[in-house]
Amino acid sequence: MTAYLNGQTAVITGATSGIGRSIAGALAKQGMDLCLIGRNQKKLTHTLKDLEKTGSSIQAYVCNLESIESIEHTASDIIRNNPRVDIVIHSAGNIILQPLENTTAADLDLQYFVNVRAPFFLTQQLLSAIKRQKGQIVFVNSSISQQKAKANLSAYAASKYALMAIADSLREEVNPHGVRILSIYPGRTATAMQENIYKFENREYHADLLLQPDDVAQAIISALTMPRTAEVTDVSILPFNKS
Repeated sequence: MTAYLNGQTAVITGATSGIGRSIAGALAKQGMDLCLIGRNQKKLTHTLKDLEKTGSSIQAYVCNLESIESIEHTASDIIRNNPRVDIVIHSAGNIILQPLENTTAADLDLQYFVNVRAPFFLTQQLLSAIKRQKGQIVFVNSSISQQKAKANLSAYAASKYALMAIADSLREEVNPHGVRILSIYPGRTATAMQENIYKFENREYHADLLLQPDDVAQAIISALTMPRTAEVTDVSILPFNKS
């Protein structure tokens, strides 16, 4: 357990599966109090009960990240229920692989709402609380932001480029207030989302050859626990096995 994080409060979106779930588990082991945000009540309840075994205080919030009203309501509840908010981690994401000519307005909007608009407005709602604690904000991005966009990814890549811009601009705004901003860019990670991508590509899925969600969580904790004389701004993390 890292003494620096013990007793702090973290808000995590996408906390019931994949990278978000691993981050939640890793932070609970650090002695942090957690506010888990997800869209599925059943999955949230299961995750909450599982993480309560660590002894940390765990709260669960059902939120529709496509809805500004839902985001505002959730943020208000979090602020009302917690005397402090130290860390916000945006891990929720959505991907729809389609050629541009087949991408519908609904496809584009869903990826924009979840990948861009939700982290923007949730950050906005919690920013005063983060500033008071001289806290940290983490944007779980994608390795696609570090390279040229490939076919069938125009909408998704655009949303992730936008998320990178939000993080970079925000860092310039809040560093003077003592707030640190991290963007992390995982490559292919062994999650249900990635398995679906492999199916779309007609490729055989081998989870053991990919990054593991716990790898990403470990990288985030390393960045969060850096001395306050340093700020890790961008972390690219790729599978060691280049399949």
